[in-house]
Amino acid sequence: MALPRGVRSPRPMAAAAAASPPQLRPGHMLVLGTGFVGRYVSQRLLAQGWRVSGTCTSPAKKTELEMLGMDASVFDATSSSLTNLRSLQDATHLLISIPPIPGIGDPLLSSHSDLQTTLSNSNLQWLCYLSSTSVYGDCGGAWVDEDYTVNPKSESAKLRNAAEKGWLNVIDDLDLSAFIFRLGGIYGPGRSAVDTIAKSKSLSRRQKLRESKQYTARIHVADICQAILASMSIRSARKIYNVVDDDPAPRSEVFAFAGSLVERKHPGLIMDSVVPATQDRIVAAEKRVSNVRLKEELGVRLLHPTYKSGLQSILESWSVESSFPNRTGDV
Repeated sequence: MALPRGVRSPRPMAAAAAASPPQLRPGHMLVLGTGFVGRYVSQRLLAQGWRVSGTCTSPAKKTELEMLGMDASVFDATSSSLTNLRSLQDATHLLISIPPIPGIGDPLLSSHSDLQTTLSNSNLQWLCYLSSTSVYGDCGGAWVDEDYTVNPKSESAKLRNAAEKGWLNVIDDLDLSAFIFRLGGIYGPGRSAVDTIAKSKSLSRRQKLRESKQYTARIHVADICQAILASMSIRSARKIYNVVDDDPAPRSEVFAFAGSLVERKHPGLIMDSVVPATQDRIVAAEKRVSNVRLKEELGVRLLHPTYKSGLQSILESWSVESSFPNRTGDV
């Protein structure tokens, strides 16, 4: 299929196994919504001497984050007051990873009229909102870059698009570097196809609905972290980046490869019902998402340019002594 005018497919680059993340002058990172990505980034920043604060939704999760060395707070974005979030006043960097809520939208934007004032009176130098490639909608398999007109179809994608616009409006009058990262499907240690297969977990309804798609975008959490660290090293305003790998392979192909990896390392472990059957009919839908801007402007060299590299690294990290991770994959 020909690429639309101006859109370039990603140029594959060898995985940079020895690449090291930028060493930044330590600051104070606040992660709003410290989930899978937020926790991964936080641990890397803590190792570099940063102060890292984060919000979560329960006392149990707060304890977990504190054990990592974070300053953690239980924060309900729909009702908690920003004035009670003292780390927001002190933070130099803000990573927003709270998803929109059906019927509400982005809870920070919809529930806090004082958000822009609070941010303008803070010490912020950098802000990044984590969005999703779902905002592009179904593009019939075309290659899409950041200049491609978004056309969200699902309710969650429409809420993501509205959140992007809302955050761009908030940062209009703020003197800081600001980014929107449109992430593909996130995977990593404990959250991948090999984890799902190894734990004999059946696919969720959401996963099954994606099984027949011809193209899917994905990204390893280590490469999301790379992109975040790289963006901290440049001055930019209102910049959008697709954060995806080079290979928009269908999920059925990913699970077939994951199954072969697990079977080779742990013969007899796999239950036949866990590995999705090859689809008789592949629906030519969705899109192929370009990461050219990510590589050229942020200088990111993907550690895992394809799912094969990413899944192999996850499997190799397992040891005989360790139990299998306790999360279900969603790649």
